[in-house]
Amino acid sequence: MRHKNSRKPQNLSIKAVIFDLDDTLWPIIPLINHAEQTLFDWLQANAPKVTEQHSIQSMRNFRAALIPTNPRYQFDLWALRHAMLTQLFLSTGEDANTVNNKADTAMQVFAAARNQVSLYDDVIPTLTELGRHFQLGSISNGFADLEQIGLAEHFKVSIAAHQFGCAKPDPSIFKAACAALNVEPQHAVYVGDDVLLDVRGAQDAGLASVWINRTKRPGWSEVRADYECRDLTELLAWLLNGRG
Repeated sequence: MRHKNSRKPQNLSIKAVIFDLDDTLWPIIPLINHAEQTLFDWLQANAPKVTEQHSIQSMRNFRAALIPTNPRYQFDLWALRHAMLTQLFLSTGEDANTVNNKADTAMQVFAAARNQVSLYDDVIPTLTELGRHFQLGSISNGFADLEQIGLAEHFKVSIAAHQFGCAKPDPSIFKAACAALNVEPQHAVYVGDDVLLDVRGAQDAGLASVWINRTKRPGWSEVRADYECRDLTELLAWLLNGRG
């Protein structure tokens, strides 16, 4: 595989490696489909009027329509889904005094299913080896729980957009991760699958960037990562190149 504009890692003086989560450490589409189906099954048992009026797809459409109504929903996907559930409960005659608690419970159902990730095979070996050489962190626009998933021990710092207050590609979330790791941005590399959110976002914050392209998608001519790899095994080899 060709790696366009690749710079040698020793020339970057890397001290920390920060990872995206969804579609970098595990595939996200089947996971979200599973979580939404699990939630829908729960709603059928606990809020049947909602599922009488909505399908999973119509609930997605309902949620999308909420995004412009509150700036927070641009970065807080937990709040967005919670608001969707609250409004669906209210629209089907649920008691206004109990809908918030019911939405809380429904979100726990969704979150538990969302944390049932299927890691790519290269994740644990790569994190284990990289942890011997670099500080590791994570930044995500989602709300995966690394404790529940079983990956928290690998990361010194983990930042989620819904808790931080803004989302990638905002440079501040990348800089916050670097500050928490006590490294300057120029000594950190960010690894992610999204050219805009991950590659450009990291570069705008002063970090080196790695585009992990597991599905061989075409790149963007106007955005070039410092390194492109097809999996974390290639990333590991690149990062350890020249370390002896």
